[in-house]
Amino acid sequence: MSAKRDGRHWLWLNGLSLAMFGSFLVFLTLQSVFGWQAHNNELADFGAPALGYWQYLGSGDFGEQTFENWESEFLQMGSYVLLTAFLVQRGSPESNPLDGDKGDDARPHPDAPAPVKRGGWLLTLYQNSLGLALIGMFLLSFVLHLFTGTAAYNAEQALHGKSPVSAGEFLGSAEFWSQSMQNWQSEFLAVGVLIVFTIFLRQRNSAQSKNVAEPHRETGT
Repeated sequence: MSAKRDGRHWLWLNGLSLAMFGSFLVFLTLQSVFGWQAHNNELADFGAPALGYWQYLGSGDFGEQTFENWESEFLQMGSYVLLTAFLVQRGSPESNPLDGDKGDDARPHPDAPAPVKRGGWLLTLYQNSLGLALIGMFLLSFVLHLFTGTAAYNAEQALHGKSPVSAGEFLGSAEFWSQSMQNWQSEFLAVGVLIVFTIFLRQRNSAQSKNVAEPHRETGT
């Protein structure tokens, strides 16, 4: 019984991340299935042989659709983390308090992470690790989008009897930047809407919302 209780307790303690990553896997699987069917329908229109499911997972079409979205998500989150370190929005819980008081880092908790206790360059790196990690994930996704997008573009070119392009040529194409911009703009719109909506609207018990009774001008959490 103790093991069952411990298991349930672990699930409760990690419920938010498990729900997010579980949903990610479900929707990624569904994306791959529907994308595979749609891609084979397109190949059939040109009289080309269909791809097997596992072949499709290694194709530029699947990689492009996946990584162009990851790219925009990590750009949005990385930019958001960095911008909220310097900019404020009056009345939003997504903002730092207007007086800039987020607690005293000079007196770390006894259980503070090891870099905090060691100090020096390790602490400096750790102080910026979240932003660096997210921007790093953006750059990785950007590169993967570029190369899988090049493969997908060349596959489409072949169907039309046209010559392939290099990754550098695809990087300079309107096609590549159109794919990126249609995702980037929507990510910043969504975050901007969240920042403003949380000034005036509430969601009871959500960490992203102010308490229901707090005034609109209250800033930060």
